[in-house]
Amino acid sequence: MLFKKGTKIYSVVNGKCPRCHEGDFFKYQFTFHPSKITQLHKNCPNCNLKYMIEPSFFYGAMYVNYGITVALSVITFLISSLVFNFTLLQSFAAILLALIVLAPLNLRLSRMVWINMFVSYKKS
Repeated sequence: MLFKKGTKIYSVVNGKCPRCHEGDFFKYQFTFHPSKITQLHKNCPNCNLKYMIEPSFFYGAMYVNYGITVALSVITFLISSLVFNFTLLQSFAAILLALIVLAPLNLRLSRMVWINMFVSYKKS
C-alpha cells in the first residue's frame, strides 16, 4: 500500500511526525489563518523528535515549495488553455488564482516533504 503507516507519503499526507507517524507535525489543523498555517510543535508529542533539527532548517523547504509552485503553474496553464480554451491572459489569471488559493497547502506540504527527506520512520 502506498499510503500505509511507515511510508513517507503517509507522514506527508497526514501531517504526522516523520519518525513515529503518530504525533501531529503542525499545531493547528489545516487553516487559512496566516499566523497559524505553518506553526509547528517544537517536538513530536509522541516520540519527542525535535522538529527544528537545526536553526533555519525549514529554509530548505523553499526549494520544495518552488518545485510545487512550478508544477502547479504548468498544470493550471495546461488545463486552462487546453480544456477551457482560455487566452494567455486568462490562463495567467487562473494560475495566479490557483497559487493564491493553494498557498497554505503548498507551505505545509513543502515543510512536510522537506523534513521527510531527512528523518526516517522507526517502528516503536
